[in-house]
Amino acid sequence: MNIAERHKFILDKLKEAGIVSVAELSKALDVTMVTIRKDLKLLEDRKLLFRSHGSATPTSPYVNDKPVDEKKLVMVSEKDKIARLAAELIEDDDAIIIGSGTSVTALARAIPNQKKVTVLTAALNVTLALMEHPNIEIVQLGGIVRKSSSSVVGHYAEEMLASFSCSKLFLGADGISPDFGLTTSNMMEAHLNTKMIKSVQKVIVLADSSKFGRKGFGKVCDVDDLDMVITDAGIPDIYRIKLEERGVEVLIAE
Repeated sequence: MNIAERHKFILDKLKEAGIVSVAELSKALDVTMVTIRKDLKLLEDRKLLFRSHGSATPTSPYVNDKPVDEKKLVMVSEKDKIARLAAELIEDDDAIIIGSGTSVTALARAIPNQKKVTVLTAALNVTLALMEHPNIEIVQLGGIVRKSSSSVVGHYAEEMLASFSCSKLFLGADGISPDFGLTTSNMMEAHLNTKMIKSVQKVIVLADSSKFGRKGFGKVCDVDDLDMVITDAGIPDIYRIKLEERGVEVLIAE
């Protein structure tokens, strides 16, 4: 197989799987890993992929902080389906934490009116979405308001969390990587999310398929700390398989 054929194989595999590793390509093409690294470098120079720690992805894995008004226009249908499936996991008399982000705000809107639950949240838009809900008691965390995410962060919010114990945490994310874990674009928000995880029995992540293989600046936790991920049918099989191999239940919202 010549270099052009190798490059076509790599790009086809990348399109199919969403991510390729140097080791797997080396074995599949029966060439050295040095050769594969050179191939990936050439393809990256042509802006056909992005290299990252022994692997490659079709787009840059790094996520910048974007305003919530911009995020809410992306993958709208998928987020609504994810939210409806997540809402089915909420039981009467649950005390839950809802994080920040457009996916979990969609969850707040999807909670049926008859559900009687207590919701603790740092997100102002989650609180607003629940204000007219007849059977929900809302505990709003206080702190520094991040206007880009319509949520609070900081030690005041973290200190409040220490006083509560909840059954479920519903988290959004800017990125999920089986190797690096769950991330968000703001380090203070990531730190608050880490504190939330310590206050619950079950951690459930709501993430549309575009979030897989991406990385934000602030790490929240490893994937081993997650109990469940709810996503849409667009998730690449390689990420679903890797999550399930790590003991994370993956639900697909149809």
